[in-house]
Amino acid sequence: MKSKIFQAAFFLGLSTLSFINAQEIKKDSVTAHAIDSLVAKTDSKIPFDGYDLTWINGQNRQTDFPLTLKDKNGETILTGVTYVDAYYNYDFNRPKDNTHTISAAIGRSNEVTINMASIGLETNYKNVIGRLWLQFGQMGSIVQDLDGTVNHGKNTNGNNLKYIREAAAGYHFNVMHGLNVEAGIFMSYIGLESYVLGENWNYQRSLVCDFTPFYFQGARIQAYPSKKFKTEIWVLNGWQTYNSWNTGLGLGVSNYYRPNENLQLVANFYLNGQDTRNNPGVRRFHHDHSIVARYYKNKDSNGLSQAAFSINNHYGFQSGGGVKAKDNYMIGTSVANRLWFHQNKIALTLRADAVSNPGAYLAFTPSPVVNNDFNDAIAAGETLKMFQGTATVDIMPNQFVTFRLEYGFRKSNIPYFAGREGTTSPDGWIDTPVESWRPDLRKSDSRFTLAVMFRL
Repeated sequence: MKSKIFQAAFFLGLSTLSFINAQEIKKDSVTAHAIDSLVAKTDSKIPFDGYDLTWINGQNRQTDFPLTLKDKNGETILTGVTYVDAYYNYDFNRPKDNTHTISAAIGRSNEVTINMASIGLETNYKNVIGRLWLQFGQMGSIVQDLDGTVNHGKNTNGNNLKYIREAAAGYHFNVMHGLNVEAGIFMSYIGLESYVLGENWNYQRSLVCDFTPFYFQGARIQAYPSKKFKTEIWVLNGWQTYNSWNTGLGLGVSNYYRPNENLQLVANFYLNGQDTRNNPGVRRFHHDHSIVARYYKNKDSNGLSQAAFSINNHYGFQSGGGVKAKDNYMIGTSVANRLWFHQNKIALTLRADAVSNPGAYLAFTPSPVVNNDFNDAIAAGETLKMFQGTATVDIMPNQFVTFRLEYGFRKSNIPYFAGREGTTSPDGWIDTPVESWRPDLRKSDSRFTLAVMFRL
């Protein structure tokens, strides 16, 4: 059944491709080459030059970058970026420890929280590539703080790295339509949705994206054989890790094809990952592909001004070292449709997504207390299955700020989400002895989230 749903979503996307451009009313004059930091800027061979990519799920919607330093010839030396994301979330289960679980995007409930505050600089001047973006906020507590590889040997520490959102040094070669070589800490190429929530159509990411990496440390080569196609080859320390779990390195391949500004096709692969502590025989494979298509645009309309959909499918597994792929795999999909209104200043996004993860090797741990209903179910051989439905309204007075109201509902086949008694301890404090206490885990939850995101 899971396989049939997966295949149906994939073929629905393929069948819709023939309608792209059919309802295009007016050309959008916005150019978007600045939003893709991977793009080289040398001459008219610039990849994706002239494309409006601001509507794509997972892309920055800015077209104006005021924090820019130029030389006497008008060429950009540095571009500065500031970003702040704050939210209030209400979990209808009202966990007493104010902890919203099973999410890498939303970690708290019934509180106002700074999710991410980030500043950065980026340059592509004189073929030199440099990037440094720093980050602070709650999301570091539910993403970077879980990186256990910083305890593998000496001369490494999470506190020295977790505040770096992205940092890279490299060089651009003027061959083909561009060739970049870079090394450092990068945002993950796996999955459609971005680590930066303001770039996504929804605040809470899809399950398939939340279960897969947000950052890598390693090196990459980006090649642009044509103006419409980009391919990347990665060498990685591990699956969302600063260091390696064992002594081997992982490999990655990412491919983007944009035949026009209304269609994006992506296929990503993660290979040879040795991401199990003290068991290098376990190798991880993961693949995702996505289709994002804009099927209507009339940006000056005060009614419907733009419409697009996205489909993102994932499949991965672990095998070797005593682990069998049939017991340790992940399959899932996410389908979203977004409508823009009033000259793209208001948007409504509806999304449905599902994931199945036998072995739960990519799933979040619902509680620091080991004795819980979720662990009992996994130990008994049950397969984790989840569904999520999300409705999101965005109000965007201009390209620098977004007000977002979102309703989300999630359901699992085994107890997984925080209930009223919480998941931390009997009174909700982390330093209270738990003794025989068990976390309150439920099979469903729902929430309202109000967020405001600023970017300049």
